[in-house]
Amino acid sequence: MEDVKDLQPGMILEGVVTNVAAFGAFVDIGVHQDGLVHISALSNKFVKDAHEVVKAGQIVKVKVMEVDVKRNRIGLSMRLDDEPGQSSSRPSGDRGGQRPAAGGKSFGNGGGRREAEPAGAMAAAFAKLKR
Repeated sequence: MEDVKDLQPGMILEGVVTNVAAFGAFVDIGVHQDGLVHISALSNKFVKDAHEVVKAGQIVKVKVMEVDVKRNRIGLSMRLDDEPGQSSSRPSGDRGGQRPAAGGKSFGNGGGRREAEPAGAMAAAFAKLKR
């Protein structure tokens, strides 16, 4: 494999963690573009801090969940039992710090106003991964 277009959802590959961020980890799987493992897909258990699960340079097994050739983006999961195209399932009862549903009130945000929706391409990609 040499290119993003060679990837297929469902493939299980080995890669090297290149960077760890608050929202997940980037993994080099050998296609000239790192894939993203969202924090919700790092483990079957709730993960508060990605740094507790993975470190840069670590070799990990990942499953290809989504490939966007046009935007050169790769969605990965370290939960190898996840199925591509289906919403990621969290342990039951785990909200994982999610925001209230649209129209729901949130305490401590200035009188119950709705929180701003995430903006940008990365936020859209993460929202898509969470569904």
